[in-house]
Amino acid sequence: MMLTSTMAVAQTTEEVVDMIVKEANENSHLEKLAHELLDVIGPRLVGTPQQLKAHNWAVDTFKEWGIEAEKQQFGEWRGWERGITHIDLTHPRTVTMEGMILAWSPGTKKNGVEAETVIIPEVENKEEFEAWLKNAKGKYVLVSMHQPTGRPDYNWEEFATEESFEKMKAERSAQAQAWRERINNTGYNSRTIIAALEEAGAVGIIQSRWSSGFGVNKIFSSSTQKIPTVDLSLEDYGLLYRLTEYGDKPKIHVNATSKELGKVETFNTIATIPGTEKPDEYIVLSAHFDSWDGGTG
Repeated sequence: MMLTSTMAVAQTTEEVVDMIVKEANENSHLEKLAHELLDVIGPRLVGTPQQLKAHNWAVDTFKEWGIEAEKQQFGEWRGWERGITHIDLTHPRTVTMEGMILAWSPGTKKNGVEAETVIIPEVENKEEFEAWLKNAKGKYVLVSMHQPTGRPDYNWEEFATEESFEKMKAERSAQAQAWRERINNTGYNSRTIIAALEEAGAVGIIQSRWSSGFGVNKIFSSSTQKIPTVDLSLEDYGLLYRLTEYGDKPKIHVNATSKELGKVETFNTIATIPGTEKPDEYIVLSAHFDSWDGGTG
């Protein structure tokens, strides 16, 4: 969303700043606007109906304030709409898990898909991995490292002993290096291996991209064409990883829906407050109006 203005500034800079602060403190509409945009409309992933709804809301809101506004098309994007994501561990016990499909991910078949899980194996070379790929058929494949802790480093610094904190960091660093080598030895990288797993017949990709904070993951975009890519919370991913690693043959049921909407128009929202004394000069205020849709927007 962009706001352009040619309004002349007759006051001093200090006076203008004081007026802005006073307006924010005494007449702010931020809470109501945030509710309408973040709670009611929600995240605004490019190419989704929610993004278009947000543009229309912004234009209507500006016009209610007596400010000229419009949507200006600047291109096209892949149209997509998120539906539900339900993930349940069904064996060896029942657990409803926390997670969601990535942006632009395909969904599952109607009523979902239940299957066992496997982990990307430790191999010596690409030939060994190619021979293993048949084991991915009909399975959900775990493609992320199992994090050794869900506590952010600042929490360790506050509550752990220095010795235990340093020990954890060393073990985590070694584990991350080992996981990088595991991926490299397959002959693929973290992106291209997804296509190989999909081609081999995997029913879904399971990841967990932790953001190094309490309960926070990165929910970005999927690269799969026909099967879902699911991001699980750190704790649930850890549980599923351990069950798989120890040979307990866990099964999960994933029911995820999404819609492909073809090419859709994308827009900038432009609002203009005409100036009076200096109509040919502009003050430009701009910001991203789109957002990833794994959070609140």
